[in-house]
Amino acid sequence: MKDIKMLRELSRLKKNTNQTAEQMKELQDQKLRAMLHYAWEHSAFYRRSFEAAGISEAELDTLPLTAFPTIDKSTLMEHFDELITMPGLRQEVLREFDAHVEADRNPYLGKYHVVHSSGSTGTPCYFLYDEAAWSQMLLGIIRGALWNMSGLKILRLLMGRPRILYIAATDGRYGGAMAVGDGIDGVGAKQMHLDIKTPLTQWVETVRMFKPNIIIGYPSAIKILAELVERGDVLPRILRVISCGEPLSPGLRGYLEKTFGCTVVNIYGASESLALGVETGREDGMLLFDDLNVIEVENGVMYLTCLYNFAQPLIRYRISDHLVLKAPMENSPFTRAEILLGRNEDLLWFEDGNGHRDFLHPLAVEGFCVEGLMDYQFRQVAPDAFEMLAEVSDKSKEPQIQSEMLRQMKKILQEKNLGYVQFYVHVVKAILPNPKTGKKPLIVTDHTPGMEEAV
Repeated sequence: MKDIKMLRELSRLKKNTNQTAEQMKELQDQKLRAMLHYAWEHSAFYRRSFEAAGISEAELDTLPLTAFPTIDKSTLMEHFDELITMPGLRQEVLREFDAHVEADRNPYLGKYHVVHSSGSTGTPCYFLYDEAAWSQMLLGIIRGALWNMSGLKILRLLMGRPRILYIAATDGRYGGAMAVGDGIDGVGAKQMHLDIKTPLTQWVETVRMFKPNIIIGYPSAIKILAELVERGDVLPRILRVISCGEPLSPGLRGYLEKTFGCTVVNIYGASESLALGVETGREDGMLLFDDLNVIEVENGVMYLTCLYNFAQPLIRYRISDHLVLKAPMENSPFTRAEILLGRNEDLLWFEDGNGHRDFLHPLAVEGFCVEGLMDYQFRQVAPDAFEMLAEVSDKSKEPQIQSEMLRQMKKILQEKNLGYVQFYVHVVKAILPNPKTGKKPLIVTDHTPGMEEAV
């Protein structure tokens, strides 16, 4: 998007924040009915599933969304080719593209943005955005990042050519990295990406050289930068911090606000819809983008219906995040929610014999994929050592799986300048979710409940 066009479209989207709750519901319902009709006409999967649920085309305009069937990631992967509405595209072709074409922001065939899920093991799931959907999503993210800023303030900010540093996993088709990069291009800002696998000494060098005034990234990664600021290693003058990719706790928000002395905005998104909501303060909670999505919570389960992605309709798609809907905020048309559970992993910190410390971020290894490896976790056992807990599908292939896991991890540690760290692979019978949260942590401690069953 060119700067002027983007500002015009952003202004149009920002007007939705001034609607009443009733106007927002009407707009949301109009978009929902358009999506249901499009899915009926262009997706063989949805037409068949709607008809199997006893829904006729005439009822698409009247039935409540709760009357429609739900889907999940396994359903999407199984019926991908007949669910998407782009003729000629197949899941296997996208898998080949992902495997053999270097990950960058270039769209597939010049017009399809391919995002893969960041599941810990197994075959990735793909989420497809055409140019229209990608542009709409970018506007949603930019609106969130610049939340509570007037049009004049936004114009002044962009005229100053902001320097934006993005700290996260950047070496794959991660939706966040792709969207941030394209969004920064769209507003005409300068950008620098800092991968979380980069050694800390290079963090200092990059920040000193680039002199960012806006920071975007995982809150756990931004916290590390804040600690460098506290120690006086770097002294950037930051106008705004934009957190994404992980939950942002009130305590960490306060620390970042104090350290950087600026507004902290938390963007909520997922591969399925990268623009889900925004959180601007500790008391407000998360405001969900009702003009871009419908989010339902039933019996503790969250379902997403994306209202802007007609290339890959997601209607009542189950997401593993857990939300609690809250009372509406005065003078806001958006649904308010609290995110109870989400991705919030610890870091693996290591120290060599000379007192030098560096870390390994869990998302740096989340794309770990080895044939026969069903699941894995990490457990730190010493300041310079950790073990990998592995669940395998075929015990006879245990040696080959262990060898490949060690090979991949050695490469990751070398890239991070952590060659002194020792690591081991320990095969377990099963890796279990935390019974308190229902989620499987990637990094565990000896005190983490229900983390694995021994062989």
